Amino acid sequence: MRQPSVRARRVAAVTVSLVVAAGAAACGPKDNDAKGAGGDLQPHKGGTLTVLNAQPQDNFDPARLYTSGGGNVPSLVFRTLTTRNRENGAAGAKVVPDLATDTGRPSKDATVWTYTLKKGLKYEDGTPITSADIKYGIERSFAPELSGGAPYLRDWLAGAADYQGPYKDKKGLDAIETPDSRTIVFHLNKPEGEFPFLATQTQFTPVPKSKDTGTKYEEHPISSGPYKVVKNENNGEHIVLARNTYWSTATDTERKAYPDRIDVRSGLDSSVINQRLSASQGADAAAVTTDTNLGPAELAKVTGDKELAARVGTGHFGYTNYIAFNPTVKPFNNVKVRQAISYAIDRSSVVNAAGGSALAEPATTFLPDQKSFGYTPYDLFPAGASGNPAKARELLAQAGHKNGLTVTLTHSNSKDFETSPEIATAVQDALKKAGITVRLQGLEENDYKDKIHSVKSEPGFFLAHWGADWPSGGPFLAPIFDGRQIVKDGANFNTGLLNDKSVNAEIDAINKLTDLDAAAKRWGALDKKIAGQALVVPLFHPVYKRLYGKDVRNIVISDWTGVLDISQVAVK
Repeated sequence: MRQPSVRARRVAAVTVSLVVAAGAAACGPKDNDAKGAGGDLQPHKGGTLTVLNAQPQDNFDPARLYTSGGGNVPSLVFRTLTTRNRENGAAGAKVVPDLATDTGRPSKDATVWTYTLKKGLKYEDGTPITSADIKYGIERSFAPELSGGAPYLRDWLAGAADYQGPYKDKKGLDAIETPDSRTIVFHLNKPEGEFPFLATQTQFTPVPKSKDTGTKYEEHPISSGPYKVVKNENNGEHIVLARNTYWSTATDTERKAYPDRIDVRSGLDSSVINQRLSASQGADAAAVTTDTNLGPAELAKVTGDKELAARVGTGHFGYTNYIAFNPTVKPFNNVKVRQAISYAIDRSSVVNAAGGSALAEPATTFLPDQKSFGYTPYDLFPAGASGNPAKARELLAQAGHKNGLTVTLTHSNSKDFETSPEIATAVQDALKKAGITVRLQGLEENDYKDKIHSVKSEPGFFLAHWGADWPSGGPFLAPIFDGRQIVKDGANFNTGLLNDKSVNAEIDAINKLTDLDAAAKRWGALDKKIAGQALVVPLFHPVYKRLYGKDVRNIVISDWTGVLDISQVAVK
């Protein structure tokens, strides 16, 4: 069966290995000392950095990882053609060269992209990295037994839709050419101006064919980055990385690689992680987390402690929590009902339910509040801070519901402060003021996902969220609003079932642009245009607050990931 396109991604690049947790204004000196807390603020080489995580870094194979910008821990071992810019805030949302000399040279119509590798690139064993290795690394990501990575390559590369990888088809992909050891050329089946973003994903990691061990490769992948794997226990539950002596700053200006060793320990309870980071005793003094946020109660405690507050990194990732409508289900087939609910929403109560203003920011646009996405301010159904029930009642009357109506809101029972009971209850309370009685239908997480992502079972009114694969409007708007991405027999993310020819055509037109600033402006305009159909109600964008140990230095949090960049960290 053909893999679905971007619609089948894991919705939280937050969860994509950086992410997995996962860029509006991110972090920095306003919220925490960008160098570190106390003592010598200058970063130095040496020491061991400990990483305390809830989720194991499983499937540690570049073919199987679903990453944005190369991931966080993965980016220490795997280099790619391009990568994210390792800087604070908005500057970190840019694509920069990694293994390649530039971010790619497109043909006039952006259907052919050419890259040249830097000179002097080597693996951990000292052998040279070649363009053929990158081609092979991409091809093996098509093997069914190595599935899990982003599906874009199957969709974008010419003739790649049915390719089954080099183990079954040794001929390889004609869409990727390697005319010499330093040149690689990609032929696409449609214009893609954002190909440099895609080239940051770990599928673009070089893999030497002679060292490929198939499904066992994750146990010891061959490093092209500053660290190599010396231990991988229980499928990523405990990973230890040591220096790759053949890595050179001469070819890699992005990764600082200050620590001598990285000790990644996973499978920990989130409360335990925050307790250990707070105490900062022994090895935990030089510890960070790449996937665990502070919750509301923990944040309140930390905020009251000056020393702890100085050790909190703050960041934003391109992510939106929203209400989704299925316009084929009554009464949501009436746009005035959808508009009424939009007016009735009390975003202040929703933000409070999500943990308060320190952990959530109210949203009236679907695109996140970041320039790289093309954010264009608008509020087509102004509800103010606490809702506009009078305007909602007026619209309900026009829709034939002057005495109000009763609807069912589907949500997850997971305690995630996103699609969970707290948010659903806040929506319920707000709509009651407008004469709308909301019955809550809470489902276990797997049942919830199965229900909302199936065209056959999708409810009329439910909570949802979306995170971007990279900081651009494309992977944010297209999966949700491109009619050609509606999946009738599989995971569907176009919940509004929108199939508007003008929207589809504009998506295609923007995808042709290689001027990403120009593209961003058009993504913003398209966001506003789609919003007029009231198929979603944006609620809030999350804010990430994470503790780090007292001996950790050089905190960098970009708008691409929203979380501490492990490649920049130094320990005392």
